[in-house]
Amino acid sequence: MTSGTEQTIVEAAILVFNEDYSAPLEKVAERAGVTRRTLHRYFAGREELLACCARDMQRSCRLALTQALASSSDPVVQLEHILYAGIDCGAKYAFFTKLHTRPEHQHAPGQAADCAEYDALQARCRAVVTRLQQEGQISAHLSADWVLLLLSGVVKTTIEARAAGAAGPHLQQFAWFSFSKGIGL
Repeated sequence: MTSGTEQTIVEAAILVFNEDYSAPLEKVAERAGVTRRTLHRYFAGREELLACCARDMQRSCRLALTQALASSSDPVVQLEHILYAGIDCGAKYAFFTKLHTRPEHQHAPGQAADCAEYDALQARCRAVVTRLQQEGQISAHLSADWVLLLLSGVVKTTIEARAAGAAGPHLQQFAWFSFSKGIGL
């Protein structure tokens, strides 16, 4: 169980490292509203903080994506809810996807099972796209991987639009419109 301060530091780190992976821990401490010394009371260093961020992001994203996939038997509705899940997870989704798809990504000791769960969820999302392609609702000219990368890009753009105060209450509608038209739905 994490303390309030520890969770605040993790949330700040996710935002900071999503924007700039090489950002110093001082920026994380500043964003969290704590001193660097306080940060080090909870985390020995950058790698420990990143590992904690990865666990937190994975837990949040896994729950949101699992709920999206279970939301309907209609693959169009599932895909829409996958997009909304990514948007609702915000920087957690964007940063976790970024970390997991980095070329140098390796499964750290004790995290291989977590990565396997992420990969299994991604496979389920890919299966939704493949089903829509087989049904002729999404063009077969687009690979499933391309569709999922486009989805991640729309999530990232939506997160940035939210942070900039753009689009107001219709943000998710704009995201779904942009994404669905981009894949031919």
